[in-house]
Formats: sequence, C-alpha cells, structure tokens
Amino acid sequence: MPSSADPSANTLELVALTKRYSDTVAAVDNINLRIPANHYCCLLGPSGCGKSSTLRMIAGHETVTSGDVLLGGRNITDATAAERGTAMMFQSYALFPHLTTLDNVAFSLKMRGVSKAERHQRASALLERVAMTEYAQRKPSELSGGQQQRVALARALIMEPRVLLLDEPLSALDPFLRIQMRSELRRWQKELGLTFIHVTHSQEEAMALADTIVVMSRGRIEQSGSPGEVFNKPVSEFVARFMGGHNVLDTPGGRIAVRSDRMQVVAHDDEAGLPATLVDMEYQGSYGLLSLDVPQASKTPLSVMLPEASYVGRRFTLGQPYRVAWSEQDVHRLPLVSRIANIET
Repeated sequence: MPSSADPSANTLELVALTKRYSDTVAAVDNINLRIPANHYCCLLGPSGCGKSSTLRMIAGHETVTSGDVLLGGRNITDATAAERGTAMMFQSYALFPHLTTLDNVAFSLKMRGVSKAERHQRASALLERVAMTEYAQRKPSELSGGQQQRVALARALIMEPRVLLLDEPLSALDPFLRIQMRSELRRWQKELGLTFIHVTHSQEEAMALADTIVVMSRGRIEQSGSPGEVFNKPVSEFVARFMGGHNVLDTPGGRIAVRSDRMQVVAHDDEAGLPATLVDMEYQGSYGLLSLDVPQASKTPLSVMLPEASYVGRRFTLGQPYRVAWSEQDVHRLPLVSRIANIET
C-alpha cells in the first residue's frame, strides 16, 4: 500500500472546478476545495447537489468543463482514470458475477499483464486484510451485501491508489450492517493512511465517518468543516436545516438557529418564549419529538426533542396552545452570506 511518509502526495485540490451539461445548467459550479492527505472527507448533500459529479470528475469518469484537479501538486484533470492515482468504489459494487472473489480482486492486475501467481498473491493479501480469505473461491451471488462490499474495497485497493473514492457505498445495506461497515471503513482508512472521499446523502453517516464534512447545494459548497463545526455552527439556513436537529427562526434580532434538543415546551400562560400550537408528536424510545406551529417566527413547524422521561411524564395534547422557549446561550446566529470552500489542516 502507498506510504504516508510524504503526506503531500495524497493531498487533493479542486481549483475553480466546473461541470456543465448545458449552457444554463451547472452541475458543479466553480468550486474550490483542498482535502489534506490521509483525511476522511464526506461530500454531503441532497440528490442533484453536485456531489457525485464532483467525485466522478476526480475519478476521471466525467470530463471537466473548466477548472483543475490536482493530486500531490500534479495536475490530473486530463489524465485517464488509470493514470490518476485514484480508485473508485461504486455504489453497486459492480463485481463480475462469473468470477470468484479472488479473481474479482485480481482482475485489474490481469488486465495489466501481471502474472497469475503474483496477482493472486496480492489479491490474497488484501482479502486477508478485509477478513474475506475464507470466501476467496465464492462467486458474488454467494456473498452477503457486506461481504460484497469488502470484495469491492479490496478490488479498489489492489492498484495502490493514493486517494480512494467511495460513491454512497453503504446505501444498499440494511441499517444494522450499515453501522457495522461504517466502523470498518473508518478503521481501514486509518490503517491504510489514505485519503478517502466519500459521497453520501446521510447526515448521520457523514457525522460518524468524516474528519471533514463538505455540504453541497445546487452545485456549490455551502460549508466545510469538522462534523462538530458544521452541526453546531451552520453558516446558512440550508446547512442548518439539512444537517437536521436545528430550527431556523426569524426574530427581531435576525435569523437564528436553535438545536431541537435545546428547546423547551412550556405552558401557554408562561412568560417565556413564543406562542405555539402542538401539531404532531412521536415517541422515539429514548426521546419524544414534538412539532409545533410558531407562526410568529417560522413558516414551517418547529421540532422539539424531549428526553423520554420528560416526554412520558407530561400529558401533551394535539391542537392545544403552548409556548416554545430556549436559552440565549443555545442560539446560533446565521450569517447573512458565507461560503467556506477550503479545509484547513
């Protein structure tokens, strides 16, 4: 595997990167991004935000309209996928159904003319790393989803990339296996010392995996930073709402965001907070989730998360008046305009 002795060799930079499918539509709109070496970076956003197009341009599977992709200071914008020093792990895994696990992993080496003995030796070493040695002679149809993912990872790693690109690799797995594989991916990234760039639409997945989250919307970067920074200090209404857990309110002092678990519901005759009407409630086991209309401050219902004991211990009634309140220390004031496009080491 590549050595991490020279960290700059794995640093990826996108410079004014743009992808247009027509004169009027920019899938990726002039983004600038620097991802340090040996970093786990998640590109996060809703469908159509440009995250997959960005990943495919990095991989060389999509042509760049304008701008540059640099890896370790080398411009790879026009290089073929095989020449870049990157490898792609696809959402569908794309394993060859007629080949064994061992031959699936070794396939790219076969295409490069590597002898059977050498390619099988290298493939076997990777299967051991991903705990798949005992399944070496099985076909993909004989493997579970998690096992197929391990094979796809080993196949991507056999070309010794400096950057591994992952296109929603966990989306096809059931919830329990998804959590297990998140832990595996994080461990492999640390052990291998590679830069991982992972596309996902799951906020929970990005929070669990990333050193840095890059939130995208409409082809642009809305915000980048550590999971804690992005979650607790969103720079825009879009980020606050998309990351979940935040209510956005219009107040006399400007637009603010308050986490739903930091808000309180008090009696309608209390002097604190704003008038509200309870429109929905859900018991979620460890907490209760209340939705309240607060027309004075928001066009959409506010969400309030209450600990289970507080939720179960009170009798809430749909359609009844209450008030929602919060502490000033839990207020995050949203900047008017701010787009962050560089990750600091």
